[in-house]
Amino acid sequence: MYSIGDLSKHTGVKVPTIRYYEQMGLLRAVERSEGNQRRYEKSDLERLAFVRHARDLGLNIEAIRELIALSQHREMPCDGADRIAADHLADVREKIARLKKLEHELERILSHCEGHSMEDCYVIRALSDHSLCEHEH
Repeated sequence: MYSIGDLSKHTGVKVPTIRYYEQMGLLRAVERSEGNQRRYEKSDLERLAFVRHARDLGLNIEAIRELIALSQHREMPCDGADRIAADHLADVREKIARLKKLEHELERILSHCEGHSMEDCYVIRALSDHSLCEHEH
């Protein structure tokens, strides 16, 4: 059996986050000891490690909840899990594309700045006047 502090130490997930995951249904509500401490089993530790890894990969709570539900049916094909991962990958690629546009725009703005006084600063002008940007972002 593990205390909530033990779970935190083993997974690197902070105690308030563990409580939040319980509230969100990602971890089961565990029984408490006579001293009113939560007592977790190895399966809870494994579940928390799963949730943490999924969060580290950027999956949202709803996707993780769905993956947990799917994982309870080991005999089923993994199409559902594949779909969730593919959807998330598409979202990540879209974010990367937006970030690349943002990077280009910031590089362009900086290339116009000649480093004179704030009165002539192109960075300040570009941030004040969206029409000076090349693209929508």
